[in-house]
Amino acid sequence: MGRGKIEIKRIENLSNRQVTYSKRRNGIIKKAKEITVLCDAKVSLVIFGSSGKMHEYCSPSTTVADILDRYHTHSGKRLWDAKHENLSNEIDRVKKENDSLQLHLRHLKGEDINSLHFPELMHLEEGLENGLVNIRHRQANGDIQDAQKKL
Repeated sequence: MGRGKIEIKRIENLSNRQVTYSKRRNGIIKKAKEITVLCDAKVSLVIFGSSGKMHEYCSPSTTVADILDRYHTHSGKRLWDAKHENLSNEIDRVKKENDSLQLHLRHLKGEDINSLHFPELMHLEEGLENGLVNIRHRQANGDIQDAQKKL
């Protein structure tokens, strides 16, 4: 006895929809695994549920990046547009800036200063002295304010 056909439409009941999604998701992932083993196919499957949660499967002999590269080669469709390239370039720029700032912070802490040249060391010393003067000035003002509060 076979199963009856169902009408393919959105399931209104949230609980039933979630159960159906879970079962069908597991079923399609199982089918992807089976076709990988039986037919030596390279499969990549990505599913985003309505909650935004991602589920994925990729054949053990490949990666998602390899599958996407092959898709790009065979279809001729660009997966990354200029906006994505610009974002990638911006990420690289921010990473370099972050590295530079971390190096500068290490120098301020007195670490890794052997790589600095004389003018850089002089600039670093000047910045540290200015900071020390500011801290002493704040402390002096704080001491005066504390004395005034005690009176």
